[in-house]
Amino acid sequence: MKHLAVIPGDGIGKEVIEVGMDILDAISEVSSFNYDAELFDIGSERYLRTGELLTKDDIYDLEKKDAIYFGAIGDPRIKPGVLEQGILLSMRSQFDQYINMRPVTSWHPFVPLKKHFDFDICFLRENTEDFYMGAGGTFRKGRNASVDVKRRLYNLKMELHPKPSSDDEFAFEIGLLSRKGVERFADQAFRTAIKRNETKITLVDKANVCTHIYGMQRTIFEEKSKEYGIGLEFMYVDAMAMAMIVRPNTFGTVAVPNLFGDILTDLGAQLQGGLGMGASGNINPEGVSMFEPIHGSAPDIAGQGKANPIAAILAAKMMLDHLGYEDMGALIQNAVRKCLDNGKYTADMGGKLNTKEAGAEIKKELLRIR
Repeated sequence: MKHLAVIPGDGIGKEVIEVGMDILDAISEVSSFNYDAELFDIGSERYLRTGELLTKDDIYDLEKKDAIYFGAIGDPRIKPGVLEQGILLSMRSQFDQYINMRPVTSWHPFVPLKKHFDFDICFLRENTEDFYMGAGGTFRKGRNASVDVKRRLYNLKMELHPKPSSDDEFAFEIGLLSRKGVERFADQAFRTAIKRNETKITLVDKANVCTHIYGMQRTIFEEKSKEYGIGLEFMYVDAMAMAMIVRPNTFGTVAVPNLFGDILTDLGAQLQGGLGMGASGNINPEGVSMFEPIHGSAPDIAGQGKANPIAAILAAKMMLDHLGYEDMGALIQNAVRKCLDNGKYTADMGGKLNTKEAGAEIKKELLRIR
């Protein structure tokens, strides 16, 4: 028996997670996968009602689960960043989900590239360090920063702009990487490549500009490459963005730091057919992991049955893989493929089905090909 936490969240998150749960129910009918699910009221409605984001009680209850199935958060009534930082980023931090895994698969004919490519990329994004640690600030001359930081930044500003400004305001953001953080990130990347029967991984960075943090990262990955006996290639992030357009079929396991990973994996989602096809896992190999579609809450279409449920269904597939039911995950993947081949999908992909209808067709295929 697996114990799941279900957090539908906001907007279309509620609709697509409902469909995803139907798929999990179907899997439990035809296999040894057995589960119970506890629904958590975490999101905008509770925040507006009580002012609570992620509470200590939430954390206590969630850490008892085998996995978290998450929908989406975001509400136009709430300032951007409040829910994202207070719930999603907080959850990743609390449960030390230091790997964000995003598959990028060529779901033909929805790949928007002129040339036909078959690709199967597994992006591993470091999920807890880099420029997403909140190490930064904004200050005016004489206020809100240490004397040394103010002096150094003010002197730099005078070098770049010798003529004094009437408004001496500064903002800065610091990227930090730890040896421990990079080592465990590298370990997971090389283990993933081995599991996928690959002979190399690709490390993406901007080491020609950010020489200190990414220079250290390269050194550690080189050490791990020798330890695991797996090859390693380096790509600058701008070159990687171009290569994903012209030769995506040449990549397998790709390791990328937090900020660049956020950007490149959204590009990857578009390559495979749009955000409605993108699933992700926030992974702690030794703890509680969380699985979610990468799209947002889309309040403009919420409640209209327009949301594409495939990303949420593929997130459920990733959750099954993580829990040790890879054969059942493969069934879901095949059912999605069958429905795409037969034109059974939502309007965002050119189809005619609503959210529930698209989910029902995948469920039908799943039961047929089991």
